[in-house]
Amino acid sequence: MSIFLCSFFIFFLISISSSFAADTLNVKQTLRDDGNSTIVSSGGVFELGFFSPGSSKNRYLGIWYKKVSNRTVVWVANRERPILDTSGVLRILVNGNLELVNARNSTIWFSNSTKAAVSNPVMAQLMDSSNLVVRYLNDTDPANYLWQSVDHPTDHILSGMKLGWDLGKGLDRYLTSWKSVNDPSPGNFTFRMHLEGYPQMKVADRSTINFRFGPWDGIQFSGVQFKAPDLNFDLKLIVVNKEIYAKFDVNNNSRPVRFVLNPDGIIRLLTWYDQAQNWTFSQYISVLFDECDPYGRCGTYGSCDLTRAQSGLGACECLEGFVPKFPEKWKVSDWSGGCVRAAQLTCNDGDRFEKILSLKLPNTQAAWFNRSMSLSDCETECRKNCSCTAYSNVDIRQGGSGCMLWFGDLIDMRNYPDNGLPLYVRASSQSGVNENSSKKGGVKIIAIVVPAVVGVLVLAGLIYVLRNRKMRSKGLLTFKQDIDGGNKDSGKDLDLPLIEIETIAKATNNFSLNNKLGEGGFGPVYKGTRDDGREIAVKRLSKTSKQGLDEFKNEVKCIAKLQHRNLVRLLGCCIEDGEMLLIYEYMPNKSLDVFIFDRELSLLLDWPKRYNIINGIAKGLLYLHQDSRLRIIHRDLKAGNILLDHEMSPRISDFGLARSFAGNESAVNTVRVVGTYGYMAPEYAIEGLFSVKSDSYSFGVLVLEIVSGKKIRQFYNSTDNLNLLGHAWKLFNDGEFLDLTDEAMSGSCNSAEVLRAIHIGLLCVQPYPQDRPNMTYVVSMLDSETELPQPKQPGFFTESRVQQGSESPSHDSGSSLSNNAMSITVLGPR
Repeated sequence: MSIFLCSFFIFFLISISSSFAADTLNVKQTLRDDGNSTIVSSGGVFELGFFSPGSSKNRYLGIWYKKVSNRTVVWVANRERPILDTSGVLRILVNGNLELVNARNSTIWFSNSTKAAVSNPVMAQLMDSSNLVVRYLNDTDPANYLWQSVDHPTDHILSGMKLGWDLGKGLDRYLTSWKSVNDPSPGNFTFRMHLEGYPQMKVADRSTINFRFGPWDGIQFSGVQFKAPDLNFDLKLIVVNKEIYAKFDVNNNSRPVRFVLNPDGIIRLLTWYDQAQNWTFSQYISVLFDECDPYGRCGTYGSCDLTRAQSGLGACECLEGFVPKFPEKWKVSDWSGGCVRAAQLTCNDGDRFEKILSLKLPNTQAAWFNRSMSLSDCETECRKNCSCTAYSNVDIRQGGSGCMLWFGDLIDMRNYPDNGLPLYVRASSQSGVNENSSKKGGVKIIAIVVPAVVGVLVLAGLIYVLRNRKMRSKGLLTFKQDIDGGNKDSGKDLDLPLIEIETIAKATNNFSLNNKLGEGGFGPVYKGTRDDGREIAVKRLSKTSKQGLDEFKNEVKCIAKLQHRNLVRLLGCCIEDGEMLLIYEYMPNKSLDVFIFDRELSLLLDWPKRYNIINGIAKGLLYLHQDSRLRIIHRDLKAGNILLDHEMSPRISDFGLARSFAGNESAVNTVRVVGTYGYMAPEYAIEGLFSVKSDSYSFGVLVLEIVSGKKIRQFYNSTDNLNLLGHAWKLFNDGEFLDLTDEAMSGSCNSAEVLRAIHIGLLCVQPYPQDRPNMTYVVSMLDSETELPQPKQPGFFTESRVQQGSESPSHDSGSSLSNNAMSITVLGPR
């Protein structure tokens, strides 16, 4: 018995040493991946241990919030070298280095401290700030730490942590995104402080700048607005001794706050709410969130204005004294070429400086600054150098101080109505006719200029006549006039290539059946290959199609100027010899319905791919509803109209039934209901009333189809008399939402994301438009972990089938749905 007690006591001591929950680790202890052993900070705020992210089986050493219910990892040690089993062991060496080894005692990760410990004993300690430090046993002075994790951040910055440089220690503290939610290895995106010119922070995709915070003006970063009064959030730039870094502090510590660089390159400021048991995305930060955020959106000397974009005027405009470099591209919302000077500089005292207010100041990579110089001295200094293109204050406090000079082209500016800084841009003075010039000189100028102008006008007229004659012979001018509606100016904005029928016939092997990809309401679609090797898809209007010239013109007008990664791109069109053709970029994976409704092909779409598709469709709709030149309602959003590119990313297509809105319109009533049964919102199907919320409804149906792998038109639960929406609603309320998921996704499901997708889908199919989220809110809900409102009972909740028949691809009714093979009922309290 005594032997048994002794053995038990020894085992108990070993268990204590391996599964302790203290905040320290000494040289005689190890932290093992046994499922129980962790180190917990003294206040119980953070925990250090081993974990597997998402659906991955790989093991990593990381730090996460202890009191947050869903594990949120803020730091990873071995992100580049995972351990493939649970053999990981963390130990601290006598020289003050942390070492992570596997079963073969191979070093997986090493802290590589630049300070070597001497004779004093060392220990590791996890602090309540999330900082893992190595220090001497009896020395708590942070200045004497041998190593600390906050000097080597991964994808998170927490309150009080530094992002930037310690030039004395040679430290560059920056964030690198995870590769994915299942893989913490370094992804494509970084967020770091750049010291070239005037210090500034940038988010980059490898070497390509995605977003720039703008220079620090003494109060804030001029390119991003942080307003979080409920958090008492304070972000600032610190320059002290040999350190240049940014940090944020939250003076209201009632709940956790974290700043994270996501795998998609988006920065989030998230707060935890205990009642919601979820992370909530702060609406007070704008980083890579709107049309003006991407770096260099308007090219050189162009400024982005979100108000202009939302009003349909186009996001970009040239600075005063500049004009578009490529006016034709500017008309089709391609602003990448930027602007050029309307008049050349003289580089003398005649040059003036145009004051432009409320700007995110341009890229400061090639800027020069002096903190003690006045603004007037700044102008004087700029005038001395012909390469100096602009100047401004460094610090706006106390009326402004310091001087910053820009050399070369100015890029990445945007207008902030309520914020921003004044920028003084070098411009040429208006020059008139020299009164002292001789009459003889004036006569010479007139004699040269007038004939030249006349010649140009005659040549232009001749070209115009010949071009119109050629276009009329091929039927193209009539088509262009039909598109323009008789408006001469609108024709200039179309800027869509008119491709000859011979070229298209050659590309498609004369519309061979072997090249046919499929057929829709418009007509057959053919694959083609152009002479340069580029693949195209050609939509050919069928002679028997219900769609005609109106839909053809509508599709061209709606999509010709749209440019978004989640919209299919229209390359050209043709109306010739009785043919009406639309030429698109070719999507090798066809349409979404081909995959999700097929028993075998659905296996190729795991949950991460499906969630990416849902996100992409939402972002494409957001662009149509809010950020495009026109506010566009698609009206026929369905799985068959979502194309998939070579990376299985979604592209919204088929705009023949789309409708554009005026800036002040919110909803429109029509007597011609068009679209596809099952995807139509109740108010549209019954009353002919459509709005952006009609597309929200269709999106919700599509989300539930993607999750379930079931067609809205073919699913019917005879037990409960429920369609797909009603079935999803019932499972959601019963807490059995996983029963809705497609079996093809087994093994890849992230249950939290699946639940969130179903929840959002049900919110979108509410019976009344005012209860549905717009796409801005949908994108926000998909990209964050905010608490979601409780959905009510969906619209079109039940259905009774009068007769069984094949699925009609679309519907075009004069006024009602009374003659359909399916009767539909709208249920749900207002």
